[in-house]
Amino acid sequence: MKQITNTEIAAVVIGRNEGERLVTCLESLLNSLSTIVYVDSGSSDNSLSAAQALGVEIISLDMSIPFTAARARNEGAEYLFNKYSHLKYIQFVDGDCEIQQNWLEKAVGFLASNSKYAIVCGRRRERHPEQSIFNQLCDIEWDTLIGDAQACGGDALIRLTAFQQVAGYNDKLIAGEEPEMCFRMRALDWKIRRIDAEMTLHDAAMTKVSQWWNRAKRAGYAYAEGYYLHGKSAERFKRKQVFSICVWAALLPAMIVIAAVFHCVFLAVFVIYLVQIVRLTIKNRSNVDQLSHAFYYAMSNVFGKFPQFFGMMRFALNKWQGRRGTLIEYK
Repeated sequence: MKQITNTEIAAVVIGRNEGERLVTCLESLLNSLSTIVYVDSGSSDNSLSAAQALGVEIISLDMSIPFTAARARNEGAEYLFNKYSHLKYIQFVDGDCEIQQNWLEKAVGFLASNSKYAIVCGRRRERHPEQSIFNQLCDIEWDTLIGDAQACGGDALIRLTAFQQVAGYNDKLIAGEEPEMCFRMRALDWKIRRIDAEMTLHDAAMTKVSQWWNRAKRAGYAYAEGYYLHGKSAERFKRKQVFSICVWAALLPAMIVIAAVFHCVFLAVFVIYLVQIVRLTIKNRSNVDQLSHAFYYAMSNVFGKFPQFFGMMRFALNKWQGRRGTLIEYK
């Protein structure tokens, strides 16, 4: 792919202690872009020096201010549009991802030809899905439908005018900042598109149940905060997810246990979780290459409600105590 030498596109890469994954990420961008800024959030490895050696512009965040990925992306974007006045698009990339060949060309082409769209994203794939079932679950999760979408993930090409119109990401959010920003963009009649193109390779490096638990817990926190912010909108933002988590992880188990106090036969109602797993396995089978993967994905969706509920409760406790949320990390 030829390098995109015009001044209309730049990239913001965020990361912390990504090591060789960051080098791979930056090198994949350098194949096609001349303007890249790396925003580092307190790395203790050689991330900053490695980025500098590659000729990438760098920002080292003031870690005395609470860190969020949203804040890192905002600071990177602000740096770029203050320095480069002709920018039209920013490619946001997480430092553990590698941009796929020809992605930027396709993404820029789409936004240039479709003025109503604020964001375009493509297929994010897990680099090593074979190394653990948790990596495989991530790969399945990211295989979203092609066409108009409600939201994007951390990797996306964004039109700068739309980004500035909504003042970027909400930098107070510890998770779920992408769907929340997309919600605000859609409220202004912008559109988001997922095109049929390979976008990034991601390295989740998830090998432990505890990592899966924390990732699901973070999602629950994000759902709760998103609902708190925009749940009263006409769209009822994240209401469906919050309601589902409350039913499956709290209301239903509580009702079964209370009923079982009067007669242990009611414990048999817990079979409904198995029924739900089977139902979701059948539903997802056509989109997943192996039956076993569809089954594990269904299990993750059902039992993931429990760590998600803990994440929701953590958000509720923080609001009650007037505390700002801190990162829930899985790596």
